[in-house]
Amino acid sequence: MLDRNNISKSKSEYKPVLAIMRPESYIKESVELAESLGFETIAVPMIEILDEVDSGFDDFFRRVVDGDSDYVIFTSANGIDLTLRKIPDEERDSFIDSLKRTNTIAIGPNTQKALQKLGIDDSDMPDVYSSDGLVEYLCSDVRGKTIDIARSSYGAPILISGLEKCGASVFETQVYTLGMLDGDEQKGLIELTISGKITVFAFTSSMMVRNFFANADTMGVSEQIVNVLNDSIVAAIGIPTADTLNSYGVEVGVIPDRYIFEALVNKVKEYITN
Repeated sequence: MLDRNNISKSKSEYKPVLAIMRPESYIKESVELAESLGFETIAVPMIEILDEVDSGFDDFFRRVVDGDSDYVIFTSANGIDLTLRKIPDEERDSFIDSLKRTNTIAIGPNTQKALQKLGIDDSDMPDVYSSDGLVEYLCSDVRGKTIDIARSSYGAPILISGLEKCGASVFETQVYTLGMLDGDEQKGLIELTISGKITVFAFTSSMMVRNFFANADTMGVSEQIVNVLNDSIVAAIGIPTADTLNSYGVEVGVIPDRYIFEALVNKVKEYITN
């Protein structure tokens, strides 16, 4: 969490200070990874993961269990977790067994690992971990097929429209949403940003960017924040997040080739070292 002691080292002990703003459930592992790579960390969640009730969930469940879904796409480990939470205990194994008989797609390695923990060992994954990457990966195989997507309410529309252009029938089920946080901790991060004592800002979603600036705007310091960020190292997990930062006037210095947090932090370390 927010620890001002992390930014009071002497020059001989200096380490770059990395701001991590991921949801609470990711904080511990993110901090451990960053610190193993030589960063000091300031971890303040800017968004939270919330359950979402979708009226189409029962139909989604039935399509999967009845074998009517040719493809089932999960775009995050959160999507898998929140999907399973909605299914009664006595029906969960049946759902998982049905996924094993379906073309189950994971958007990236963390999502794929979550599927593997369920015994789904043969899920497919695109080379590019994004909605565009998924469309390109599946397009040639999905004409006339039924595709189910379980994801957040903030999922990129291009995934649905792109697969529909490829000839698929696409059903989206929103199994979770993202909430913005605006408490004392978040305001404290904005204050530390203005102080210039943070070296690197790691943004992992467009909504994280928007809430960061929403807090800054509430405090009346948005212009100062842009100036500070442009004098710092700003890392974005992918092109959509970078585009959102650009829309606020912020230049992005680091974008990893693989859209996962581990690749982002490693890319930042490489950037600083070089």
